Amino acid sequence: MAQINWKGKRVVIIGAARQGLSLARYLVRHGAEVVLNDRRKPEQLTAEMESLAKYKIEWATGGHSLEILEPHPDLLCVSGGVPLENPLVVSARANGIRLSNDTQIFMDVVPCKTVGITGSAGKTTTTTLVGRMAQASTSGKYGRIWIGGNLGDPLLNYVDEMQPSDLAILEISSFQSELMTSSPNLAAILNITPNHLDRHGSMEAYTAAKARIVAFQAKEDCAILGRDDPGAWSLAGNLHSHLFSFGFNPLPDGQDGSYVENDKFYVREAGQVTRLPVEEQIALRGDHNRLNVLAACTIAHAAGLSAEAMLSGVSGFQGVPHRLEFVRTWRGAHWYNASISTAPERTMADIKVFSGPLILLLGGRDKDLPWDDLGKIIRQRVDHVVIFGEAAEKIQSAIGPRVPGSRPFSLTRVEKCQEAVLAASRLAQPGFVVLFSPGGTSYDEFKDFEERGERFKQWVLEFSETLR
Repeated sequence: MAQINWKGKRVVIIGAARQGLSLARYLVRHGAEVVLNDRRKPEQLTAEMESLAKYKIEWATGGHSLEILEPHPDLLCVSGGVPLENPLVVSARANGIRLSNDTQIFMDVVPCKTVGITGSAGKTTTTTLVGRMAQASTSGKYGRIWIGGNLGDPLLNYVDEMQPSDLAILEISSFQSELMTSSPNLAAILNITPNHLDRHGSMEAYTAAKARIVAFQAKEDCAILGRDDPGAWSLAGNLHSHLFSFGFNPLPDGQDGSYVENDKFYVREAGQVTRLPVEEQIALRGDHNRLNVLAACTIAHAAGLSAEAMLSGVSGFQGVPHRLEFVRTWRGAHWYNASISTAPERTMADIKVFSGPLILLLGGRDKDLPWDDLGKIIRQRVDHVVIFGEAAEKIQSAIGPRVPGSRPFSLTRVEKCQEAVLAASRLAQPGFVVLFSPGGTSYDEFKDFEERGERFKQWVLEFSETLR
């Protein structure tokens, strides 16, 4: 493990959410003088302050005053939800103050091999699958398996316990990777499609943020790219490390990676082909989830895991909450929760999973993303649409005016998410699928997509037979 002497170093952290709290704990334990800044007022941070009560931390709340940077800190750490246009970040850059975040500090000190997984869609499912495969391995190749990052706990919480023989598997978001100055040993980019443009400003900036996960790899490291996705595959020519790819498209001659032939999964490395006998055990719906499984197998192979470990990891895996999660059948209609779908492209993938009559609940807060392609698929495949939230006007415009006798056969617009659920209950009929796949973020009404998904499930599970 690299040793960094934090003693006496002044570090300012912006954002007192999960990542900021983890980083504050780590730095104080290692002797740093920490200032934790959040725009919320103290009365809104009661739980956060209590969780750090035993640590000597200076709190700066209620805004982002530039006075926090006096005297100049040794480091300014930016939590994932904080844009780089934040005045503190802009001032720090202008004054030569170094920037970092919890993910990069973890990468600076982690003693073991690392796997990093990013993508606009599918990264949580893929990370979870790789973790299951690693945990199922009986080869003794690795000691403890650590799974986290953007998924679950920040792994900085546990880095002091890690040993050189362990394996750390991280889901990494574009917010985390945009400040990275080192890369995981195995780094996977599943896909790069429009997402978070409200934060990054352009597809070029968003792609550049994602690409940093492979930009600092060494020759002996491995990059795993989705070759079916133009955004991910466009990075293949800029790698410094060994390339593996995955996809349904044919694997180019002479390259290493996975492929599908006659509906069976294979991986090829140095000309040697290995069968990956997992496809019959995939319980997840949709081709995009088959691709996630193929990606996980490719990453696992690059990590030296066996086909048997991959099979064990896939077997019995029913998916991650809020990702096409079956909630219940009510009055003959099947209700699904895909609250994780916070971009129109993800909602499009969800729609394609189902072939029968479909009711779609759509809305939330827009991320400056294009909705026109989603509007087109709605007109082709969705029977009824219920729109809610801040983005309702933009979504309705993308769907276009109602055409009698054509899909969608009805369009209902409401203010709140719960109103949308009740509206869907009045439309539901036997044989229908009710799909909660908002396409927008949850921040207009909820803390995050998980809270939104839990509330959706709660409301649906509370339906009684008398509800109408």
